[in-house]
Amino acid sequence: MNVKHKYALVNGLNIFYREAGNRNHPTILLLHGFPSSSHMYRNLMIQLADRYHVIAPDYPGFGNSDQPPMTDFEYTFDSIAHLINDFVEQLNLAKYSIYVHDYGAPVGYRLAVMHPERVQAIISQNGNAYEVGLESAWAPIQAFWKNPNDAAIRQDVLDILTIEVTKHQYVNGTRDPESISPDNWNNDQIHLDREGNQEIQLALYFDYQNNLKQYPTWHEYFRTYQPPVLVAWGKNDMFFGVKGALAYMDDLEDVDVHLLNTGHFPLEEDLAISIDLIRHFLETRLIGSSL
Repeated sequence: MNVKHKYALVNGLNIFYREAGNRNHPTILLLHGFPSSSHMYRNLMIQLADRYHVIAPDYPGFGNSDQPPMTDFEYTFDSIAHLINDFVEQLNLAKYSIYVHDYGAPVGYRLAVMHPERVQAIISQNGNAYEVGLESAWAPIQAFWKNPNDAAIRQDVLDILTIEVTKHQYVNGTRDPESISPDNWNNDQIHLDREGNQEIQLALYFDYQNNLKQYPTWHEYFRTYQPPVLVAWGKNDMFFGVKGALAYMDDLEDVDVHLLNTGHFPLEEDLAISIDLIRHFLETRLIGSSL
């Protein structure tokens, strides 16, 4: 089934998104991580579109969406989440499951708190919601939170935006690095190297500390609404560790945790396993939906 490549004008911004499947089928909203875009879902969407309506937007400053200057758009996770909420409403997505990866978690869980009645299920693939999930790779960013004006610390964070580190995020922790296409990091780097994008990424790095402050709110959402959750986690992730995956069991009754022997981007090395897990999970949880 073909994936369509579209734009929606949301609050004056051109938001790029990929869409596939029949709108009468259950919707899965795919929320991408860093340093990627909806490109990370290109293969997954094809495999799920026979039974699901799948839709994956790019955030502002990522992928093929507009990159408004920082004077025109506040690059915080709150702002992005509200923009994606407006995108969801503009496309008349009344109910959906959310798939969250990395940055997709703070976006998706804000959506869930805003409108718990819309969220049918959650798939977390290295989408962190617990402080115990933060690995040592966060040290430069955590130092940046404390001293954002320190030149050396700032440079340490900027070094994360280089092609070497972008590639490392894809191949680190994988069983077979040669199986990971360089199109991934080369495509991401094109966007990271755009004029003005480094400052945008720095702003989001700095704002990430506010996600940690939201964790108790997300945990309360989990405990109160008890959405069914699939955790399909690359256990060798340099950023989000196994403890972050297991912590979901603290607050949820219907949570299915799988630790995959791969890195930060499980869809690149364990696409088939991920598809099987997602299909089984959704087909057993979305009872009564038109499949």
